[in-house]
Amino acid sequence: MAGRARLDNVAAIFVAPDLKRTAEYYRDVFGFELVERHEAEDAFATLYRDSVEIIVVQARFGEVESNTARYGAGYDVYLNPEDVAGVDALYAELTETGAQIISKPALTPYGSYEFVIEDVDGRLIGIGRVKDENVFFKDGVPGRRSTA
Repeated sequence: MAGRARLDNVAAIFVAPDLKRTAEYYRDVFGFELVERHEAEDAFATLYRDSVEIIVVQARFGEVESNTARYGAGYDVYLNPEDVAGVDALYAELTETGAQIISKPALTPYGSYEFVIEDVDGRLIGIGRVKDENVFFKDGVPGRRSTA
């Protein structure tokens, strides 16, 4: 039997009311590299920054709503900087580029140090890193074996 495949990345798919506007927002505010694919049958844009990939597709009908607006809970995507210091660094960067900050960096009751922004389409983007593993992982960190 072959070993278990290791996942390397996840790509968020954002449906947008205006493909170009949304893609340019992530390029200009977040500093993503933008690769437009207008020659495809269904036009889309792919954005890359470090190991993060976001694919933006044009909505054909309906309204684009954030999870919170539609369901009353949840971010639309959660980004993890490399470490806790990266949360503050990204906060400073996004403040300078004009992101709409919803909440400043703070430690949550579940042990994550995070902040929230609202993007050009109203999506809520959580940005944070686990700071207190004993609170976040009450039953142990996934992938680590208990030595007890």
